[in-house]
Amino acid sequence: MKIQEFISNYHNHPVLFVGTGLSLRYLENSYSWDSLLQKVASEFNPDPEYYLDIKAEHMEGNAYTYEKIATQLEEDFNQYLKENRHGKFEYINDIFYENMKQGIKISRFKLYLADLLKEIKIKESVQQEIVELKKARKNISSVITTNYDYMIEQMFSFHPLIGNNILLSNPYGSVYKIHGCVSQPEKIIITEKDYEDFNCKYELIRAQLLSLFIHNPIIFIGYNIGDKNIKDILRTIFSYVDYNSEEAKKIRDNFLLIEYEEGSENTEVIEHDIDIEGFETIRINKIKTDNFTAIYQALANLVLPVSAMDIRKVQNVVREICEGGTIEVSITENLDELDNSDKVLVVGSRKTITYEFLTTSEMMSNYFQIIEESNSQLLLLLNKQKIQPSQYFPIYAFSKICPEIENVEVLKEQQRDKIKTIIENPHISCNGNHATPQEVMNDQNIKQTYKTQEIICSMMSGAMDLKQVEIFLKNFEDKKSTDYRKLLCAYDLKNNI
Repeated sequence: MKIQEFISNYHNHPVLFVGTGLSLRYLENSYSWDSLLQKVASEFNPDPEYYLDIKAEHMEGNAYTYEKIATQLEEDFNQYLKENRHGKFEYINDIFYENMKQGIKISRFKLYLADLLKEIKIKESVQQEIVELKKARKNISSVITTNYDYMIEQMFSFHPLIGNNILLSNPYGSVYKIHGCVSQPEKIIITEKDYEDFNCKYELIRAQLLSLFIHNPIIFIGYNIGDKNIKDILRTIFSYVDYNSEEAKKIRDNFLLIEYEEGSENTEVIEHDIDIEGFETIRINKIKTDNFTAIYQALANLVLPVSAMDIRKVQNVVREICEGGTIEVSITENLDELDNSDKVLVVGSRKTITYEFLTTSEMMSNYFQIIEESNSQLLLLLNKQKIQPSQYFPIYAFSKICPEIENVEVLKEQQRDKIKTIIENPHISCNGNHATPQEVMNDQNIKQTYKTQEIICSMMSGAMDLKQVEIFLKNFEDKKSTDYRKLLCAYDLKNNI
């Protein structure tokens, strides 16, 4: 079965289970378990045989027990830094002792791991593939990962959950970092003791994740077929679910393993048997390929009755309601019966409910997310809203994503006229020669009230780097302000003509 057809059969939003392979694929500074430990070893002991000796001590059969290797390496690394306070790793010692002053003990080894992995550098060669991944984001409910780095949070804009916070989670829009994160080095799971402690405390987290596995399609990406994490997950599931039940069949049908095969353009999903000690042979679905773009496009094209974005919003409202406070809530089947309230949750038939989601103001605030996800379904709502001639609205990029938007040419003309009026304002003299928005903000010769106009003039003249403008807009504090809307409209126009 082709990947497009396979994913189109999903009836719920899939969960991504992300392993090291995905970070290795996209990041310049990423490591496998082995290469990460080897990197640390080489940094404080240049003798290459030092690490090989440690590996030799912890080889069982044909496999290495990396958690035991990490345990020994941690002991040696910590001792080395203790004895060399002001050496190469002085900055790690500084962090260690600052924490100790506050009564917080964090292994120097883990502090260094966090420092090593904290920076995210995307490979230039995969930029287009990541564009396709971001388009798929709108149909992903959540992500589970064993990786320590920030890559998923940055790409998905999901909320990271670490340690016990997993138990208090919103299943939609979350990144479950089950082996810890560089943001909290003390919670990184890498040594033998870490795994022992994790397994002792894992039962409640296991139950939380099990709910996801039962109710959602699970896509493993960045792992190989023999990976311990996959086998552990399958073992957990079928410890609770009868292998011969209908529920078990549903789970198996929903499982997909994406296995990397260099150079392959394969898009065919096949069945694959996995042998797990103590269980019958477990059959799952697998695709071996280097064509990740086809997978992301299939996910982006998935059409479900309710979007993952909508569910995230509803869950946030429900959580707010459950927490109490002054929120007024009305649950009805008829909007005409409602008075104005802060929050409204409407339950009923499409025949009796008028549904309007996202105002034009909200669309502008979420401009870059909508563009990245190519969310045409959401943009169709523009046909139910009136955009006034006096209103700043970035129609150019939106119309490329959703050709079904009505009155596009009129809206484009409105947008062009608004920007032209700003540029030709006789009361403001613009240079139009600044390379970045920050240059304008730092230019003391430009009055604060004129800085927006100068950025726009510099954009439209071609002097300003649009990538820097994008960063500036994404970090803009007040996305409901007129200045933001002016800048966004100018950026949208310049970037799409």
